[in-house]
Amino acid sequence: MKRGLLWKLYAIVGVGTVVLLYLLSFLSAYTQERMSYLSEAHQQQLDAYAQQAQRLYLADDSDGLAQWLTHIQQTENTWAAVVKSDLDALAGGELNDYFYQYYGIGRGIQWKLHPWMDQPMMEIDFIDPNVHFLIALPERMRPGIFEYLELTHWAMKIILPLVLLLAIALLLYRHISAPLRQLNDATRAFSHGRFEVRVRKLMGNRSDEFTELAMTFDKMAERISELITSQRQLIADLSHELRTPLARLDIALEKLKIGEAVDHDNAVARVERESVEIRKLVEDTLTLAWLENERPALQEEDLDLVDLIDVVIDDARFEFPDRTIETQLPDRAPLPKSNHRALGQALENIVRNGMRYTPAGATLEVSLSVNSNSYQIDIKDQGPGVLEEHLEKIFQPFYRVDNARSGDDSGFGLGLALAKRQVLAIGGEIQANNRLPKGLMMTISLPRPANQ
Repeated sequence: MKRGLLWKLYAIVGVGTVVLLYLLSFLSAYTQERMSYLSEAHQQQLDAYAQQAQRLYLADDSDGLAQWLTHIQQTENTWAAVVKSDLDALAGGELNDYFYQYYGIGRGIQWKLHPWMDQPMMEIDFIDPNVHFLIALPERMRPGIFEYLELTHWAMKIILPLVLLLAIALLLYRHISAPLRQLNDATRAFSHGRFEVRVRKLMGNRSDEFTELAMTFDKMAERISELITSQRQLIADLSHELRTPLARLDIALEKLKIGEAVDHDNAVARVERESVEIRKLVEDTLTLAWLENERPALQEEDLDLVDLIDVVIDDARFEFPDRTIETQLPDRAPLPKSNHRALGQALENIVRNGMRYTPAGATLEVSLSVNSNSYQIDIKDQGPGVLEEHLEKIFQPFYRVDNARSGDDSGFGLGLALAKRQVLAIGGEIQANNRLPKGLMMTISLPRPANQ
């Protein structure tokens, strides 16, 4: 088994997990980045506060500056102040421009702020680098939307992974349920008598365990359909074939009932003959049904083809004394793993069929040739032959060709059907071909070990 479905599941789960981790990492970093800076409006607001304080400071308006700082603190509910940072370098050190450029008491309004940090101290320098406007960042100006921080946290940790996992689960469900639904629909249709339904073609280019299951289902459906069709046809044909002998049997019994002395012996003979024919018809039909349904492999014993053919030929010569049989057989032809009963019955049916259609005084030819990996048995009669379109059909149960080939009324059209299935059961093949100028040749091919 290719385990295609397993690899697909691995791929979906693996890719889904990688995508999930990547999205979580990306969105977490993106969200944190977006929520770590003051908005442009808040930066402008703080800068406006500082500019007003600087104007009051430069105007040496201490009272106005104090009132302005008080106004800011009351409005924003925070702390604000203007401070000086007079720094003296000790031990002969110097504070250069580079120091004053980067030195700060608080954080610049354009600096990155972590959303979960405590209330940061923001600083905006005046024109005088030693004077600074300081304000504890108002709560409303916290980076991002602070009131949604907890919701964002839960969304990143639970909601987003859950949504992605549900999407992966839905993908897996649809990938698995689609072929299962197709199989279920096909099974239901098949159970309702639609024996032509098949599944594999519905799955397109898919190639995994489900397609193997679909092909197995199709093979099963094909086999069951063949069996059901064959059984129906067999029953219909058997019913048709039984009508004639049963009708003759009814006539004979009716004559026996009314006691017609003249026809008494003929009626009894007729009853016996019809009983034998009906019994043979039923037995052959049961054998054919068994071979059709079970398709057994009858390869259980070793035999010699020459000995088996000799027995069949002797019986045929006794049954048809007015016809001649010519044989071309080797001294021996060992055939391992075969079945003498099945092969013997097949040969007997074919030989008797050929003798029946060979005119009195004519010859039936039987030959056995040995090939590299097979035996070939050819049985050639001198009958009228069979039309080309009937060569395959003569192996169908109860099939009869036209009157030129039918000869007498003996037989029910089961002999060749049984012969073909018996040959197939031992691993062989059989075919029919016309001869020139006339006649039919039956060819049986049987496998043999190459080292024999």
